[in-house]
Amino acid sequence: MAFALAPGLSVDNARRTLARAFRDHGLDTPDLDARLLTAHTLGLNHTELAAAVMRVLSCEEADRLVESGARRLQREPVARILGRKEFWSLTLQLTDAVLVPRPETETVVEAALNAVETSGARSRPLRILDIGTGSGALLLALLSELPSAFGVGTDRAPAAVAVARANAERLGFGNRTAFLVCDHAAALAGPFDLVVANPPYIATADLAQLEPEVREHDPRLALDGGPDGLRSYRVITADARRLLAPHAHLIVEIGIGQSVAVTALLATAGLSPAPVIRDLAGASRAIAAKKCL
Repeated sequence: MAFALAPGLSVDNARRTLARAFRDHGLDTPDLDARLLTAHTLGLNHTELAAAVMRVLSCEEADRLVESGARRLQREPVARILGRKEFWSLTLQLTDAVLVPRPETETVVEAALNAVETSGARSRPLRILDIGTGSGALLLALLSELPSAFGVGTDRAPAAVAVARANAERLGFGNRTAFLVCDHAAALAGPFDLVVANPPYIATADLAQLEPEVREHDPRLALDGGPDGLRSYRVITADARRLLAPHAHLIVEIGIGQSVAVTALLATAGLSPAPVIRDLAGASRAIAAKKCL
């Protein structure tokens, strides 16, 4: 998709031009996208960008900004252009091997921390498992709040495990984590005090209906939940009692319309599910369940 910047534009005018192009093409957050891409392209933080509004772009800077703008107009997510995403106040590096973490997934972190607090102090030693860890978002967010915890992350994609391991090292959690390539938790015996998962939950037939930012850029392995979207939930719930310590908790993210089916799977597995947890938009987002014996 063609996009151009006139010669001699100031930083502020270039940002506004970019935002206008994004708005004209129906992007949801044109001003934010333009600000983030302008700052990234120029190597500036928010404060530096505000101070540089009157500076004229060099030809090289304008070319780089045009390239970034064209990528966004092709519906490539801003996080993929930047190569990073903020999640739970942590900056996670991304590659095309992992899902871009969504703000609504922080609901799982909140639910997990609430579950931990029902059984004791956050400071106690805990063993955490993150099934399908991707970038490591859930696991690393929890470790940032649970100072004595040790976490294990699994993923079927070796490239995803490499991303999660690198994020853990860069954020200072390398000595409190281990990452394994395996199908769900097949290589693990447990027990764990807390298990979390954001499994693939889109029904295969619905993948074509997803927004281009998701459909064309997130790895299919992290999206495709099988014919009814429940394939991974069946595996996780079947393994739950083996993986969980007595009185431990499992928290899973769910998709739209899946609360009844996932609650039933948890109950059939011998767990005690709590009422569905809603995200800030009011959507059913997560379910927590406890192993009672």
